[in-house]
Amino acid sequence: MIDHVYISVTNIDKSLTFYSSALKPLGWKVFGNYDSASGPEGVPDLYGIGDDMYGNGKAVGSSVWLRQRKVGETGLYLGIVCDTNELVDAAYAAAIKAGGTDEGKPADRTYFAHGYYAANVADFDGNRIEFVHKAWNPKRHV
Repeated sequence: MIDHVYISVTNIDKSLTFYSSALKPLGWKVFGNYDSASGPEGVPDLYGIGDDMYGNGKAVGSSVWLRQRKVGETGLYLGIVCDTNELVDAAYAAAIKAGGTDEGKPADRTYFAHGYYAANVADFDGNRIEFVHKAWNPKRHV
């Protein structure tokens, strides 16, 4: 399941209006911003829009986060749900073994939220994957 996607945009305000309007009929809404000043260097300011399940603790939800595009930037940032920290570790190890580039070893990312455990990898084209376990998400039934 996809947890979140970062979309790099040239105009945050215009894009926030567009995405929140386009997704509103589907039950999505703007739920908040992430100020990069509270995190490590390289994590951008983020502007979140989520579905009706995102963050409610009843089911796993999805979100889109807008970020200011940097000059020459392309590619995708995709967050993939993992049901445990161990699955984050396993997916990260498999991605590195397959030739991915480390962009953040598995670790707690408490600057996002308590119980947020993740690892980051880039593919050969600079697309990024975040494997993430959020302790507050209920287990998925597969």
